[in-house]
Amino acid sequence: MTSQFTPVISATGLYTPPESISNEELVASFNTYVDRFNTDHADAIARGDVEALQPSSVEFIEKASGIKSRHVVSKAPILDPDIMCPRIAERPNEELSILAEMGVAAAREALARAGRDASDVDAVLCACSNLQRAYPAIAVEIQDALGIDGFGFDMNVACSSATFGIQTAADFIRAGNAKSVLVVNPEICSGHLNWRDRDSHFIFGDVATAILVEEKSLAPAGHWDILGTKLKTQFSNNIRNNFGFLNRAAPEARDARDKLFVQEGRKVFKEVVPMVADLILQQLDRLSLAPEQLRRMWLHQANAGMNRLIASRVLGHEAEPDESPTVLDTYANTSSAGSVIAFHKHSQDLAAGDVGLICSFGAGYSVGTVFVRKAA
Repeated sequence: MTSQFTPVISATGLYTPPESISNEELVASFNTYVDRFNTDHADAIARGDVEALQPSSVEFIEKASGIKSRHVVSKAPILDPDIMCPRIAERPNEELSILAEMGVAAAREALARAGRDASDVDAVLCACSNLQRAYPAIAVEIQDALGIDGFGFDMNVACSSATFGIQTAADFIRAGNAKSVLVVNPEICSGHLNWRDRDSHFIFGDVATAILVEEKSLAPAGHWDILGTKLKTQFSNNIRNNFGFLNRAAPEARDARDKLFVQEGRKVFKEVVPMVADLILQQLDRLSLAPEQLRRMWLHQANAGMNRLIASRVLGHEAEPDESPTVLDTYANTSSAGSVIAFHKHSQDLAAGDVGLICSFGAGYSVGTVFVRKAA
């Protein structure tokens, strides 16, 4: 039976932290740390007991990732060679948490762009890769801060959280369980990054996005029809973070490095690219769409090389910037928020009838596709 309720994307919102770290700043900090480490361990390095650390460079970072800078919520401690991680003060329980604060800012923009009041919203899904606590749910805190009378819950599918959240919201609407759902993606990725690891110290940034998914009859002009969604997961250890309440009390008993973000980058590249491209092509076929009908692809902003290869496999040619825009250069990898930032910043110029794809992929492995069409 066909549902009488049709979900659409009414609007998106974006919160960008005011502080930014350039590659030049990051490399200067990292190389100072490397010099100090190698000096302090010179004798052990000479004996072969300790491996000398290798410096980073702006050229290495840009060639490996395409990233030139990233926004963060706590800049000075990250650049301090004695600290090299964010320092975010804990807030009392009566004060809005930082993750909820960022999410509320992005949600308010989405609501304003849709001409919608918070009282119109039925549900809040906080879909992100790094939640600052187990409970109460950040989504319920955001719901309370916005004054929404409904329900909320948190969900984590790593870098694919936003697209999984969009499908979940769309399913609520199709089933008649909600008419307006906020999917909020606050990401403080700087907190799970090992800033002392040369191969990954440049990858992540912080941001928050929001997507307002609504029943079509409520949506403003210029909304985006959701043509179809498809999700896929496949277990892999190649991207992992083992931090949790079961191991936080005794980190000295384990290798502390895997309590932060770790990945086998080459394996991820080799395995994820075909997985994503195949899923996109399968969905195009299922929706009776040809690749040349894709006006724009808003891909997950993790690595410029991955995006180039995925786009070329789907389109059959090297994608032009207009076909597959990037925000990776200035935002870095913002996990679940990346493809939404690209959509938020690079969708206003499309015409009614244009078809696009919001696509995310990451740890799990997980892949999510959301095909959309601009409405009149």
